Amino acid sequence: MASDTSSVLAEDRPDAAASQAALQVEANAKFAQAVLDGLARPLRSLPSRFLYDERGSELFEDITRLKEYYPTRAETALLQTHGADIARHVGDADILVEFGSGSSRKTSLLINALKGLGTYIPIDVSETYLTEAAEWLAAQHDDLTIAPLIGDFTKIDALPETAQGHKVVGFFSGSTIGNLIREEANAFLRNAAHLLGQDSAFLVAIDLKKSPDILIPAYDDAEGVSAAFSLNLLTRINRELEGDFDIARFAHRAIYNEGQGRIEIYLESLTGQTVSVLGRDFAFSEGERIHTEFSHKYSLEGFRALAATASWRGVTAWTDPDGLFSLHLLRFG
Repeated sequence: MASDTSSVLAEDRPDAAASQAALQVEANAKFAQAVLDGLARPLRSLPSRFLYDERGSELFEDITRLKEYYPTRAETALLQTHGADIARHVGDADILVEFGSGSSRKTSLLINALKGLGTYIPIDVSETYLTEAAEWLAAQHDDLTIAPLIGDFTKIDALPETAQGHKVVGFFSGSTIGNLIREEANAFLRNAAHLLGQDSAFLVAIDLKKSPDILIPAYDDAEGVSAAFSLNLLTRINRELEGDFDIARFAHRAIYNEGQGRIEIYLESLTGQTVSVLGRDFAFSEGERIHTEFSHKYSLEGFRALAATASWRGVTAWTDPDGLFSLHLLRFG
């Protein structure tokens, strides 16, 4: 089957372009409302999905290459080492759906392992990042149809018509499910089951519980790339929502909450100050924080139990030699 990204890109179809423009307006409105609501809360918070604009996605790719950030290396090694075994357990799926397009290079390893694939459907909120990833993969796999789907992967409720009647395998890389609290993770897994369908397989990357001595540097690196990634959210608010955040007066903070088994990321005000967003003022005291991200860590048994609450059955799991990271194969129905 010939590679074809052009058939699904908005700029190539007038009707699709109009639809995408409407979706962009809606996305902008949702971003504005989420920021205004989040900053107005007594415990301020902003959804982590808004970290991934074009610049945020670029910075996250930089993070994955840092010596402190083990998850990408560990996951890549697992796909390289166990690709054939993963394919054997997945079976004869011919469509791969990826939630959050992630690293194209990791995805390419999985595509190489799944010999019978005809179509790859990546889902991501960043159109630019998604298109670039799709084009890179198209160049690597000229017998694969690539159909990018722009949107929030936690809320997409239907695959393109081209996926109907096919056997589907899902892929959720980068331990991104750890960004969701338990109720959100359960809702996502249930929606994924609906989206992928009966007898589908689902490969999910899970970061395992470990010492804070390993965890903290992975989220607060010596080079400051993680800090730049967090602070870019304030830059985005300034650019898109008429904000006037003084970036130098906020700092990136990463802490480990042992009771909840998770890394928590905050932007901390370094001084008393007032910030304006879309004409609304928000007063910060020194040390006041904006929560931006959770990263939950699981045991093997703990994630299997979570998946079971959404009717996914754990088939098998692969872990690296150091016990840092895992890939879980689930099956629905």
